[in-house]
Order: sequence, then C-alpha cells, then structure tokens
Amino acid sequence: MSNLTATDTPPVTFVLVHGAGSNAYGWSPVVAELGLRGHRAVAVDLPGHGPGAHFPLSYQVPQDLERLRQEPSPLAGTTLADFAAHVASVVRRAHRNGPVVLAGQSLGGVTLNAVADLVPELISHLVYVSALCPAKRVSVNELLATPEAASSHIFKMTPVPTPPELGVTRVNWRSGDPDFLRIAKEAMAADSSDAEVRAMLNILEPDESAAIGAGDGRGLPHRWGRIPRTFVRFTEDRTIPPALQDLMIREADELTPGNPFRVRSLTAPHIGPRDPAVLAGELEQVARLAL
Repeated sequence: MSNLTATDTPPVTFVLVHGAGSNAYGWSPVVAELGLRGHRAVAVDLPGHGPGAHFPLSYQVPQDLERLRQEPSPLAGTTLADFAAHVASVVRRAHRNGPVVLAGQSLGGVTLNAVADLVPELISHLVYVSALCPAKRVSVNELLATPEAASSHIFKMTPVPTPPELGVTRVNWRSGDPDFLRIAKEAMAADSSDAEVRAMLNILEPDESAAIGAGDGRGLPHRWGRIPRTFVRFTEDRTIPPALQDLMIREADELTPGNPFRVRSLTAPHIGPRDPAVLAGELEQVARLAL
C-alpha cells in the first residue's frame, strides 16, 4: 500500500477509459481501490456502451446465430470523434476540481490520443494501460498488421462474420463453444479460472464500431505529444503482445523525443493484475507526477 495519507493525497481526478466491448464496470475494482486510498476517480462509459449498450435479441438465450450475423447495431457509424467528444466533456468537468490523469486500457488508448488532441491543456498526465497508441502508424488496424502483432490471440478469437455494411465488429462472448472459452481465456486472462473467465465474458458487450480501429488515431505531436505520459506494460498480455507494446512506445518516443514515455512493467495478462491494488498503486505514483 501507499504511504500517502489523507492530508497529502494529490488532488488529482483519474478519468478512466475502457477498451473494446467493455464498459465502465471493467474499471470498478481499480476505482474502488483508488477511492479507498482517498483519490477521486471516474470510469467513463463510451457512447454506445454501458447503460447504452446494444444486446441484439439474437445474442440472448436461446441464440439465433444466423440472425446474429445480420442484425443491425446502433453503434454503426459511431466514430472516434464521438468517443473523444464524450470523454473530453468528462475531462472538462473533472478539471474544475484540479489536475486530471487520463488513463485508458486496450482499445481505449486510441481514445486517449483523440482526447489529448482536443484538450491537451486540461490533462496533466496520460496513462496507457497495455493500450493501443498509434503514433507513426495511422490506425489501430495498421498496428495490428505489423509483425509485432502477429502473435496476438485476437486473431484466434474469430468474430461473428457480419457483412461490412453493418459497420460493427461483433463478438459472441456468450458462445457455448468450449474452444472459444479456451481462446478467450488465453487471450485475456490466462491466470484466471474458467469460472472467472465466464463471469468476465458476461459483462462484455458484443458490438464495437468498426470505425474506431480503421480511423486515424494518431496523436498530434504539438498537442497530444506535449502531455507527460506513462505506458504500463503487461508482460503476459497475449492480446496486445509485449513486442507490439514496445513498438508503440518506441514509435511514440521517436515522434516526440523531448517527451518520451515513462515505462512501467507489470506481470499481468490483458485484463490486468488480479489484485487491483497493483494497478491502483501505479496510478497513484502517476498522481505524484501530475502535480
């Protein structure tokens, strides 16, 4: 635990952004730990996620897999600009109370880039928690096409084969296929039990806008690039492999050599350390830097 006391806790608000198919609930153990340490923290539901998530009728039990391939989604057409505008509005409100640390996990990293381009003056520190961070490459899809991404288990976790005009990437997290459970466990939570993985899959959402991965997600050197940043590497991540994490760190640092990543490494799979205190402790250290 930290040595910070109630009187010297930095007056920082953590704004936390989830990844693909997830929601604010994914951050809840870390939010609880930060709160118990005396910090302010808010986890954001991105547009079309959380209470606004879409669960196709064909996704329910009993599932209609043929219909699931075709059923429209309100997330179609949702853009990175939509995500950024929503999170920027949260950052503006949080900034009224003091410095803001903006953190994102997995696909949430590309939203961090976009928000930092919008309101760099309101963000004291960016934290990429094994998160996607295009810098020299235009998009998430370009990053996933690199040799460093070739070992990612994301390519084994086959999505529902929806037509391109549907505009979403759809994953059947409620699949009864034991091979899917095995691959999902290997990809995201290899150190968890099957029961724990099923519980995790049941809070995930099937749809993500295809535009998020395809759009220009680069941070602008003169805006995003001027904000101090930390990358928390997960050394056991099989979704965003360490080689890809290191590529993103290296390319971002080459783009803004005067403001390199502060890098921290944790032994953790894609969903993070089993003990939320470990990640909360890393964020708490960032809070000291954000003053």
